[in-house]
Amino acid sequence: MQISKDKVVAINYTLRDSEGEVLDTSPEGEPLQYVHGAGNIIPGLENALEGKEPGDDLSVTVPPEEAYGERDDRLQQDVPLEMFQGVDKVEPGMRFQAQTEGGTQIVTVAAVEDDKVTVDANHPLAGQTLNFEVKVSEVREASDEELEHGHVHQ
Repeated sequence: MQISKDKVVAINYTLRDSEGEVLDTSPEGEPLQYVHGAGNIIPGLENALEGKEPGDDLSVTVPPEEAYGERDDRLQQDVPLEMFQGVDKVEPGMRFQAQTEGGTQIVTVAAVEDDKVTVDANHPLAGQTLNFEVKVSEVREASDEELEHGHVHQ
């Protein structure tokens, strides 16, 4: 069966950055499962998987615009340290949920200076070209419930 819209797909993958550093990998024996066409994975990878079948291996290079977008400096801002009440020590790399006009957003602490914290709402992989090594392990029909909910049920 070929990968197409509304099929449940299971893939094993390794994700590397442009320097070849491994950023993520599917755990051994636990492939990533998703509903194809439901927006569960980045568009560049989903497009590359279209039409593939179980057993297919592929290498996919996904530019930022087909992954997590380009970095947007407007998504970085300074906030008072006092906004982090209850946190013993705020350090770069920490992630927090922030309430914004557009709803809840994840922000990463980029820097801490005295009583000021620089937070960044860009996705950590924004602006990066992503390189995937993928093996398709399974393709099956999605259940009505999976299609209704837009994700795989175990």
